[in-house]
Amino acid sequence: MTMTRRDALALAMGGVAATMLPLPALADASADAIAKFTGGASMGEGGLTLTAPEIAENGNTVPISVDAPGAAEIAVFATGNPTPAVATFKFGPLAGSQMASTRIRLQQTQDVIAVAKMPDGTFVQAKSTVKVTIGGCGG
Repeated sequence: MTMTRRDALALAMGGVAATMLPLPALADASADAIAKFTGGASMGEGGLTLTAPEIAENGNTVPISVDAPGAAEIAVFATGNPTPAVATFKFGPLAGSQMASTRIRLQQTQDVIAVAKMPDGTFVQAKSTVKVTIGGCGG
């Protein structure tokens, strides 16, 4: 089979178009995951601290920590990952503090969002953008 320049150009343009398709789907997936956690409730700001590095040299191990005094539950989401829900921390009545730290995987430069459920049923969020130089999810 011989390939003409026109065939090569059409193939290349198709590849470029295919790489752009999943981006809106990932944004919808993270919004759906957050809505599932909050039950569609509106979120406020403040009362939750998310600590993440500005630049992560390796997306395989990105250290983060969350702190929300008085929270019953904290969920962490990575908006650019194929599976946006990264971690959920539940705190019982005997918890000494409502703080957790872990390492997460990030596929690319993206926002990391933490959402805390407070005891009165309200939700607060904090967001941090992490620039990833080497992706951790196969990229």
